[in-house]
Amino acid sequence: MDYVSGVSHSLLGQPWRWRGGSETTASAIAQRHGVSDIIGRLLVGRGVTLDDAETMLNPTVRTLLPDPAIFCDMATAAERIVHAIMNQQNIVIFGDYDVDGATSSALMVRYFRSVGVECTVYIPDRMLEGYGPSAEALERLKQKGADLVITVDCGTQSYDALAAAYAVGLDVIVVDHHKASVELPLACAIINPNRFDETEGSAFGHLAAVGVAFLLVVALNRQLRTVHWFGANRSEPALLDLLDVVALGTVCDVVPLTGLNRAFVTQGLKIMARRGQIGLTALMDIAGLDKAPDAGALGFHLGPRINAGGRVGKSDLGVRLLTTTSEREARDIAEQLDVLNAERKAIEAMVQEQAQAMADQSTSAVVTVAGEAWHPGVIGIVAGRLKERTGRPAVVIGLDGNIGKGSGRSIAGVDLGAAIIAAKDEGLISAGGGHAMAAGLTVARSNIPVLTEFLNDQLKDDIERAKASHGLLIDASTAPRGITGELARTVEGAGPYGSGWPAPRLACGPVRVVKADIVGADHVRIIATGPDGARLKAIAFRHANTAIGAALMGQNGQTFHLAGRIAPDTWGGRDEAQLQLEDAAYCD
Repeated sequence: MDYVSGVSHSLLGQPWRWRGGSETTASAIAQRHGVSDIIGRLLVGRGVTLDDAETMLNPTVRTLLPDPAIFCDMATAAERIVHAIMNQQNIVIFGDYDVDGATSSALMVRYFRSVGVECTVYIPDRMLEGYGPSAEALERLKQKGADLVITVDCGTQSYDALAAAYAVGLDVIVVDHHKASVELPLACAIINPNRFDETEGSAFGHLAAVGVAFLLVVALNRQLRTVHWFGANRSEPALLDLLDVVALGTVCDVVPLTGLNRAFVTQGLKIMARRGQIGLTALMDIAGLDKAPDAGALGFHLGPRINAGGRVGKSDLGVRLLTTTSEREARDIAEQLDVLNAERKAIEAMVQEQAQAMADQSTSAVVTVAGEAWHPGVIGIVAGRLKERTGRPAVVIGLDGNIGKGSGRSIAGVDLGAAIIAAKDEGLISAGGGHAMAAGLTVARSNIPVLTEFLNDQLKDDIERAKASHGLLIDASTAPRGITGELARTVEGAGPYGSGWPAPRLACGPVRVVKADIVGADHVRIIATGPDGARLKAIAFRHANTAIGAALMGQNGQTFHLAGRIAPDTWGGRDEAQLQLEDAAYCD
C-alpha cells in the first residue's frame, strides 16, 4: 500500500492515502485549459475527465440547467400558481426553519414581488410545532383566507397534514428534495427529484430545496410569459439575480457541489459579491466579511447566523432578513441573529460535552445517543460533530417527557435518510425523513433501543464498506516552504469547495513544533519548522482535547507529518498561508 508520507496509522488512527486520478489526464487538463498542474491534479482526483474539465472549471447555469418540464408535476404546479396570480388568490409560502427553508422561502417571495405579486410566509416554530406542515397550521391558514400554500423544503412526508388541507379545500404544492416513500401525500403537485416515480428529473436528486425552488421559478416565469403577464408596464425579472440565496441554501444544506449545484454556487457567489441584497449585505457586515465571500464564508459565517433564528430564536428571522427592503430592519435583524448565534454556541457546547461522553462509550455501527432536554435547535450540529469525531453515522436525540426529537448526520456511502424512512414504515418512529447525509425523526422514548438496533442492522454493511475504504485522502505533498499565499490562491481555481467537492488536503512534513498554544475555547495554534529552516503556521480547530492536541502541545522534540487544508493568511496585509490541521502523525 502506497501510504502518503508513510503514514499507515495517524494520531487519529487512520491511514493517509492519495486521492488518486490519472497524472496523464491531469497534465492534459492543465495544458488544454491553461491552468497549473496542481489544478489539473485536483480535478482528476475529483473524478473529472478531460472532456468535463471546462464545465467544472467554468460552470454556468445556462449550460447545466435542465428544462424544468422534465420533473413530475412541474407543469401542474406552474399552471396552478399562474391561476392564483391571474385570479388574485392568496398565496402562502410555508417554509422550513433552517437555511435551506429560509432561502427557498425568500427566493419565492422575491420572485413574486418581481412580477408584481404579494404573498405571505409561514415558518413553523421549531419548539412548538416541529418540522414541516401540520394539519392545525394548514387549517388555520385556510381560515385566514389562504387559497394556495407552497411548501418549500418540507411536505414530502406530511401525509396527515396534506390530507387535512385537502379536506378543507386548500390547495398545496410541495417543493422539496427529501427522500420520498413509494406512496406520496395528497397534494395539488409534488415537485421533488427524489420521488420514486421521477425519471429524467432523478438525475437532479442532489439539489437542495432552494435549487428545486429555482427550477419552479424558471417554469413559472415561462408560464407567465405564455399568458402575456409581462409587457410595457411589467418587465420580466432577471432570474439569475436570485442565485445569491440559491448559493447560500445550497452550501448550507451540505448537498454535493457538483453539476448544477456547482453552477448555482459559482454564479451565486458573484451575485453576492455585488452586495446588492440588503439583508445579505447586513449579515456580511455583522459577520466581519469585508471581501467577496467564498463557499466557506457561507457555510461557517452566514449560514449559522441565519440558522440561529430557527434554532434558538424566532423561526422567521432568516426569511425576514433575506426579504426586507429596509436597510435599518436588515441591520436590526442581523444584529439579533448574531446574538442568537452566540447563544446557540453556548447551548451547543453543553450538549456536545454530554453527547460526546456517551458516544465515547458506544461501539454501535451507528452512534445513537439521547439526553434529557437537549435543545432541538443544536442536536443536528452535535450529530455532525460526533460523526466527524467517530467516523460513523450519528443520531442525537433530545428527550422531552416520553418523546424524543432526533437529528442525524451520515458518512459518505451510507444513506441515513433512507434508513430513517424505513424505520418510519416499520412503525418505529412517528415521523421522520431526510436525505442521504442528514435526517430528522420523532421517536417515543421507549422505542429508542429498538430504533438503535434497527439502524445498526440496516446500515452496518454499508458502514463496513465505507470503513474498508477509510483513510484521509491527500491531494498533494509539500515541504513547509511550499505553504504559501500563492499556493492558497492557486488552489482556489478549482473551487468552490464543499460537500462532494472537498477542499484540497495537503500533507506537509517532516516538521518540528517550536511553539504551540491554545487559542479561543479549544483550538491549538502552532508554529513549526522544517529541515531547511522554513517556518509554517498551522491551527487545529477543536483539537485541544484530542490526540492531535495532546501530541502537538507536548511534543518533546518529536517530529511530525501534518495534514490539512491550506488557507490564506492576509492579516495586516500579509500574503501568506496557514495549514488548517485535520490530522498529524509521528515521523518514524
